[in-house]
Amino acid sequence: MRHISPDPESPEIETPESVPEPAPQSVEARLRQEIADLKRQLATHNGAPHGAHANPLSPGGAWRPSALALWSIFLAVAALIVAAFFTGYIPLEKRNATIRAEAKEQEQALPRVEVITVARSSGTEVLELPGNIQAITEAPILARADGYIRSRTVDIGDRVRAGQVLAEIEAPELDQQVRQAEASLEQAKAALEQARANQEQGRSNEELARVTAERWEKLTAKGAVSRQENDQYQAQYKAQVANLDALAKAVAAAQSNVGAAEANLARLQDMQGYRMVKAPFDGLITVRNVDVGALVNSGNTLLFRIAQTATLRTYVDVPQANESSVRVGQPARLTVPNLPGRLFPGTVTRTANSLDPSSRTMLVEVQVPNSDGRLLPGMYARVDLSGKSDATPSSRIGPIIVPGDSLIVRASGTEVAVVDAQHVVHLQKVEIGRDYGDKLEVVNGLRDGDTIIADPGDSARDGSHVNPVPAPQPPPTR
Repeated sequence: MRHISPDPESPEIETPESVPEPAPQSVEARLRQEIADLKRQLATHNGAPHGAHANPLSPGGAWRPSALALWSIFLAVAALIVAAFFTGYIPLEKRNATIRAEAKEQEQALPRVEVITVARSSGTEVLELPGNIQAITEAPILARADGYIRSRTVDIGDRVRAGQVLAEIEAPELDQQVRQAEASLEQAKAALEQARANQEQGRSNEELARVTAERWEKLTAKGAVSRQENDQYQAQYKAQVANLDALAKAVAAAQSNVGAAEANLARLQDMQGYRMVKAPFDGLITVRNVDVGALVNSGNTLLFRIAQTATLRTYVDVPQANESSVRVGQPARLTVPNLPGRLFPGTVTRTANSLDPSSRTMLVEVQVPNSDGRLLPGMYARVDLSGKSDATPSSRIGPIIVPGDSLIVRASGTEVAVVDAQHVVHLQKVEIGRDYGDKLEVVNGLRDGDTIIADPGDSARDGSHVNPVPAPQPPPTR
């Protein structure tokens, strides 16, 4: 234990024993340590003998702190407690108060919604619908002869002319069938010649029988020969006449066999011509399914697919509400996503003149020139069909147009969320007219200049207050 002289001016102070320096402690631990030391010193002071007060440096005496030391310790402890209070508790309370204030402000803040001001459209409407681009003419090219591909001269993406050879098929069995047909034709011709020779012979026999029958008939009339012999020669003549008719029919049959043999030979020769696969029209090879050495079967193997792309057709399904505004000869414009800013003019060439009962749409064909080949069959396109409104001449103002996302479709009907001047939401029932895809025509329920929520969703409530902000305007359409 350290012994300090009660006299502060005394230079002689007992040197403390060398002890290791304690590890740094927290403020609370240091306060507890000092309080414990103070209690231990007070306990030692209260238990010391009376003689120790006279001589504090005596071996049996103990150190007694002065009032100034006690007050110093107390003030130090109080300062540490106050410092701990200001550095810990007060910032925590400020942070909690800030969080509570922000939460209350968020609860009291109005929901921020994007609004648009509705307006009437002009007398000219723009109907934009999706369409599928197809070739004006497209044909699959199949094998007409059994065999193997000997050579191939085109591939996908090649442009070909009508009559150009695309591939050659090697068909040895077909060649054998042609030679067999030629031999059958020669055999049929020989049979025809034989039938004609038999006919000539039969004609000679018939002439001889006729002369003999006439001669015996004259002799019978004179009584020179018996009637029985005359009847025999008359019967032979009739038999020769019948035989001549049979020989004539045999000649006709032989001629038919020759014709059949010739037709069979011509068919096989035409099949030989199909060994050279040719393009039926000018176009573009879009599919190639075979290569050299591939086995092909007549009527089953798809060799190529060719498409005529100088002019393309686009099929559009027009809703029933817009059917009356589409007519043959009407101009149209096409846009494709991969060619932004590019417009392709076209013309409505034909309509189905009937509605699909499942979708209530009418199929419309729009033909588009494609001389530069920028459009490809199978592309997706947006087709703009421009036309005049069905409004009467006395009604020169167009209908109110709203975005499709602004509608609220519920069991009670179709509604829109209207925001008044006090920023209060009112759910207004509307009647929908034509559907333009992303926009719709409102026939009844809105007035020009009304403010509606652009995308209310299912969370819109009648009578709720909102914070309206203008919705971003879409880029202008061409």
